[in-house]
Amino acid sequence: MTMPIDVRQVDWLYVAILALFAFVANLIANLLFFRRRGVAAILAAVLFATAFVFWTYYPHGLPLPTLLRAQKSTATTTNNLPAETSPSSAPQRPSNPVTDITPPSSNSR
Repeated sequence: MTMPIDVRQVDWLYVAILALFAFVANLIANLLFFRRRGVAAILAAVLFATAFVFWTYYPHGLPLPTLLRAQKSTATTTNNLPAETSPSSAPQRPSNPVTDITPPSSNSR
């Protein structure tokens, strides 16, 4: 039986960091609202979202796993681009394009 996810491709550092964020957010929320589970769950979600946005989008200069992957994929796609095509090699239009999409009439006798 094969798994649909290739675990060798998973960025385990990123998964560990997100799991740590979720754990800390849940710990803080449950310490603040021990007897109120609904409020603690909402607070944990807000704390996790805040930590995730800070880690992913704030320009703090840390090497982030998602940014490293994006930089690698950008570098490989720019290296694999074909040479620029000339304007004369623009895609050709079909000689008989269908421009009218009319359903067949049901009254054909």
